[in-house]
Amino acid sequence: MSQSVSLADYRAALTTPGSRRPLIASLLARLPIAMIGLSALLYVQRETGSFAAAGLVSAGSLVGVAVGSVVQGRLIDRFGPTRPLLVTITLFALAMAALTLAIEAHAATPLLVLLSGGIGITEPMVGSASRALWGRLVAAEQARNAAYSYEAISMEVFFILGPGLAGLLVAAPWPGTGMIAGALCMIFGGTLFALSPAVRAWGPAPATGRRPLLGALAGPGMRTLALAALGFGVVIGFVEVAVPAAATEAGQPALGGVLLSVWSVSSVAFGIAFSLRPWPRPMSLRLPVLLAAFALLVALLALPSSLWGLALAMLAAGAMITPQSATHSAAIELVAPEGTAAEAFGWVLTAVTLGLAFGQSVSGYLVEHSGPSASFLAAGAAGLVIAALVWLLRSTVRKPAPAREEVLV
Repeated sequence: MSQSVSLADYRAALTTPGSRRPLIASLLARLPIAMIGLSALLYVQRETGSFAAAGLVSAGSLVGVAVGSVVQGRLIDRFGPTRPLLVTITLFALAMAALTLAIEAHAATPLLVLLSGGIGITEPMVGSASRALWGRLVAAEQARNAAYSYEAISMEVFFILGPGLAGLLVAAPWPGTGMIAGALCMIFGGTLFALSPAVRAWGPAPATGRRPLLGALAGPGMRTLALAALGFGVVIGFVEVAVPAAATEAGQPALGGVLLSVWSVSSVAFGIAFSLRPWPRPMSLRLPVLLAAFALLVALLALPSSLWGLALAMLAAGAMITPQSATHSAAIELVAPEGTAAEAFGWVLTAVTLGLAFGQSVSGYLVEHSGPSASFLAAGAAGLVIAALVWLLRSTVRKPAPAREEVLV
């Protein structure tokens, strides 16, 4: 299963009738997906002076996303996207207001972590709905694969551009500007997406009686995919704290977010080329090989002694970002049980965000006690360990057997 596509397939998918409005809306809703958490991290760091406290707050948001993405994905599969998204958007706006007031009041760190978790849980999962929507809009298999590849590439663009925007906006007169701007963009885009005709036409799924309690995660291949996504998130989580810390250590704190956006150049360029000719061809090999390569390249970020050198090293590491995300998206078609597209994507997002939360938390401690270089090396080591586990489980990456429907959910 190579999942290679052509440029013509991209064109056919993105010009499908009915796709324009949800396409534009999902771009707006997903743009701040990596901006809000890092903006909160930088905002809290400015207010408290502690990277460790800021890392815990950001990790709280990511843990919330990990929970909310699966729950929302299952609700979207069952009821369609419109009602679940509109409810979560309302709750998200309230949670964001509460966190902002708490940061301004210099509330205790545990309260900030709790409120940031609420933001994560209620963050509207437009990405899950958008990816699943393509399966309903696009009939041709190759064009559908191109749409899934587009989703992965665009998501990675947002994961990379978001930190850059966060780094720039934290230098605004009010350091919470980036967090609020990202929230407003997500609220507007999510609402526009939920109310678009193609999305509203996606009604509740027919009642099927009994389904596995674990849903999409019931398949062993899906669990292996989630493990690979976890490793991907762990490595990035380390870097997202270590790079701003390196910039602060060099006396250029405003460049932290900009440096994180540097690897978007190679990530997007290499990601597009990778989608045309993915390698390794077998999905079971592609998952561990790409993760191991990424971990090794991130470990090399410990070598440069200047921010210019760090930027160049990040260009090399960035080449492995979008290929992994595209592989995760393509693997869902292979390993996820039928009828669980949104939930399966939610599990992948959950795994990535749990990895980000772990990486950011540990990285915050390491940069304060041992410096950024130690965090980069730890990121590489963690990624290699998880890649080895994925390699050992590679035989599970295949079409699942028909599920035995025993547990009522």
